[in-house]
Amino acid sequence: MSSQSTREHIHPSLHRPRSAGERPVPETLPSWVYTDPEFLTLEKEHVFRRQWLLVGHLGEIPRGGDYMTLDAVDERIFVIRGEDGRVRALHNVCRHRASRVVTGERGNCAHAITCPYHGWTYGLDGRLRGVPAERSFRDLDKSKYPLPEVEMDVWHGFVFVRISPGPGPAVRELLAPFDGELEPYRLAAMTPHRRTWTEPMDVNWKCVHDNDNEGYHVPVGHPGLRRLFGDSYGDESFPGGVSRSQAVLQERVSPVWSEGLYQRLAPGACTHLPEPGRRKWLYFGLFPNTSLGIYPDMVEFFQCFPIAPGRSILRGAAYAHPDPSRTMRVVRYLNGRINRTVWREDLDFCHWAHAGMKSSSYQGGPLSDKEVGVRQFHDRIRALLPVARRPQPPAAGSVAEENRRLSALA
Repeated sequence: MSSQSTREHIHPSLHRPRSAGERPVPETLPSWVYTDPEFLTLEKEHVFRRQWLLVGHLGEIPRGGDYMTLDAVDERIFVIRGEDGRVRALHNVCRHRASRVVTGERGNCAHAITCPYHGWTYGLDGRLRGVPAERSFRDLDKSKYPLPEVEMDVWHGFVFVRISPGPGPAVRELLAPFDGELEPYRLAAMTPHRRTWTEPMDVNWKCVHDNDNEGYHVPVGHPGLRRLFGDSYGDESFPGGVSRSQAVLQERVSPVWSEGLYQRLAPGACTHLPEPGRRKWLYFGLFPNTSLGIYPDMVEFFQCFPIAPGRSILRGAAYAHPDPSRTMRVVRYLNGRINRTVWREDLDFCHWAHAGMKSSSYQGGPLSDKEVGVRQFHDRIRALLPVARRPQPPAAGSVAEENRRLSALA
């Protein structure tokens, strides 16, 4: 497509005449940003490497030498607890030949980090301590080869990293307005309930978080949630890419046994929370891809990272307070059963939406006032990548150049 034809092919809604005083209709991102590999390259740099990404929870690394890992957008990070108790985030890339220095989702390095490839050994603080056959390296200065640290922030036990210096405040500042609301949950004291899991998906990562950022689809798309919550589900957006959704279990008991039993048992099993927390499901989102579900009985997160325009990896884990009671075990089982059904429904929606982005009939659509989370999500992407404001893609090979031009004009 030539740049000239691109400029002339403007989405009709952008030039629709408006009456005096009429507010413009918020619109989604254009469909091409879901399928364009050049745009994905920009997203990796500006949306992911410069924003806060959730790694996991301090409850996963209680002892010195314990670590947890995150692989995302061609970067490898691990968070490790030192023997002094200090927690650091480091690049999981050996300074010798770029191997991983730790493997798996979680593990323990005892007193040192040893690369499994050639045996280079680092302290738990990342300093290079030992090199096999060191004399074979001419004038090697080990002090020049530590594992680089990554910017890190901890909020209520959840560990976030920012790979490259980015704009904006720390996570704890962004989410500080909700600290009082969340204090009774004692999130920092939780321990792993379900180990970190990953699942590949043949969709663009934004389709997953578009779906997660709004409850507009809940009444039609999730009949089980409608039976649980009635009409109480609502979404809100806040500065800094923060969103919150919440719903309250209704008194009317669902006729579906798993839902009805959860409604009856959860409030009584969760007496560590004051009312109405015993009946409330809370969801917090943080741009670009953190989704945190806070239930009376446990907490879980998920996030979606891009691999290719139509290929992503979903990652998540769950945490809870130790409670061996039979009632709590049943409540948590029912929670998982309900949410697995919801996720299967959401999978269909994400796949259908991604496939529709390729259709010649669709370039973008209007947003409801009930889709405030999606609007905020899309507006932040447009702010970081102004080329996303174009209804049609620039000529092949010029997406980055056009984005630089538009950024300079902003």
